[in-house]
Amino acid sequence: MSQDFYSAGVAEPPKVTSKTSANETVSGGNNTNQERASRRTNPLPTEIDPPRRKGILREYFESALVTIIMALFGMTFIVQAVTVPTGSMQNTIVIGDHLLVNKFIFAPGPTLPFLPQREIKRGDIIVFKYPGNSYEPEQDATYDPPLVPYKINYVKRVIGMPGDRISLRGDRVVVNGQLLAEHVITAANVGKSAPLKIINDPLRAADEPHNIYVNPSDMRREGESEYPTFSHEAKNGELVVPDGKYFVMGDNRDDSADSRFWGFVPRELVIGRAMFVYWSYDETKPKTGFPYIQDFFNNTRWSRTGTLIK
Repeated sequence: MSQDFYSAGVAEPPKVTSKTSANETVSGGNNTNQERASRRTNPLPTEIDPPRRKGILREYFESALVTIIMALFGMTFIVQAVTVPTGSMQNTIVIGDHLLVNKFIFAPGPTLPFLPQREIKRGDIIVFKYPGNSYEPEQDATYDPPLVPYKINYVKRVIGMPGDRISLRGDRVVVNGQLLAEHVITAANVGKSAPLKIINDPLRAADEPHNIYVNPSDMRREGESEYPTFSHEAKNGELVVPDGKYFVMGDNRDDSADSRFWGFVPRELVIGRAMFVYWSYDETKPKTGFPYIQDFFNNTRWSRTGTLIK
């Protein structure tokens, strides 16, 4: 080559002396032998083993544990199941009804607009801890079984709110000088645990939101106020519901031990609002004894399943 060629600045390609040298040139001059040595010294990470599968017993245990925790949370803060053992709310609630109670709706503290919370209203059917007889505490021991304050659950309808003035006209209630709007049905008791037998159910008026049941033979004379609460609290036949308390009554007015007898219900004893019947069992029907599953199907009141309480 001439001197002019070298002076033009064009580099002559390197000579390829072997196959290995060619590979080194194409790859940018990396030393293949060094790479191999490095891999032998620092091998590449192996594939990660898949996680071991849990045993069947462990999976069942964890599922059961989560279910129990959720159930306990729900029973503590949201709903509770209660049984109705007495006839004070017949025929709105029948003896043997098993109810679900909404505990969240009356949760204490400030109400939030995006949560289903509200204050107690007149006409609500509430479940509460029995507060005990305020005037004749010895009467609690006469029941079978004896009534234990703050232990047994009661179900009644709210009649008087804090500050309301309450008076009675026979089986009817007067609130703040106005007769309380209730649909009055005459009915008779036909046996223990059995629903009341309807005698007369007149046409319901538009302003009568709920039913009450009275027995014509037991209807009290207007002006009678021999009930303990009125004897101790009333002035001129009228009492005032204290702050933070409620006056409650059963819908079966002639067979209900309620605020007329033992006093007011403190707000802190209210558990929640009765929602619906999830199961009802008729104790008056005969039992075969065996098998139990037969009694379950024969004695269950299937027509009451899902009945809303209102």
